[in-house]
Amino acid sequence: MTFAPERSESADIGTAVLLGTGTSVGVPAIGCDCAVCQSNDPKNQRLRCAVLIRLPGGTVLIDTPPDLRTQLLRERVRLVHSVVYTHEHADHVFGLDDLRLFPFRLGAPIPLYCRPVVEEAIRRSYSYAFSDRQPTHPGATPKLEIRSIDESPFDVIGTKFIPIPMKHGPHFNVLGFRIGDFAYCTDTNEIPESSMEKLAGVQTLVVGALRYEPHPTHFNVEQAVEASRRVGATRTFLTHVSHELDYSATNEALPPGIELAYDGLNIPIRLSRTTF
Repeated sequence: MTFAPERSESADIGTAVLLGTGTSVGVPAIGCDCAVCQSNDPKNQRLRCAVLIRLPGGTVLIDTPPDLRTQLLRERVRLVHSVVYTHEHADHVFGLDDLRLFPFRLGAPIPLYCRPVVEEAIRRSYSYAFSDRQPTHPGATPKLEIRSIDESPFDVIGTKFIPIPMKHGPHFNVLGFRIGDFAYCTDTNEIPESSMEKLAGVQTLVVGALRYEPHPTHFNVEQAVEASRRVGATRTFLTHVSHELDYSATNEALPPGIELAYDGLNIPIRLSRTTF
């Protein structure tokens, strides 16, 4: 049985749904009794980071975190058409097996867009999905088709994705992505000037901000605010947030136009008409 693509109201409008906005261990953190982890505010409950992009041609995931099944059920997602990866860390990849149902509905393997280093990690971690051995029954393994990307723009179900090269610590490279007037730049502590040029004109920026204190591989709040200023976005949401940031208290201290993201947040995207 094949499902029709989930469509937006207009061919020029999409939506980004923040499936998760938490750091690699999530919030609440296991075994933690801090005020944020024990908070009753649902916006202090943060699953691992991912975004669902609803487009005129269908739906695209950015990353497949370990909480993916819970996130897709919460948002009532019936079908994912493609996946785009920022990098290969476990909190961004290890929900990949939850894609198994979608190839049945697509009638084809689900495309995964990623850099070669991410492909290598996926093939190593999910070797059973790429084995030459005949599966015992349909659906025993996820049906995947890896499509290699680099720093050049690429098309996903009729929409232009622009990779944003970034640093995630001194020796690790990741990608953010720009889709129309929206950009998603999690897991970074440095956005090079050449990448800033690709962000010119972005109206909504989602950028990582782990905590107030400096961190060797992530922006802290101050650095994320500065990145937002450099981009010039009208509105900025801070993601990949740890239990050190309470939703309400942090928002009260942030500058106008900048706020903490939360799980389930919907952000409209004005899509670009530009062609390759």
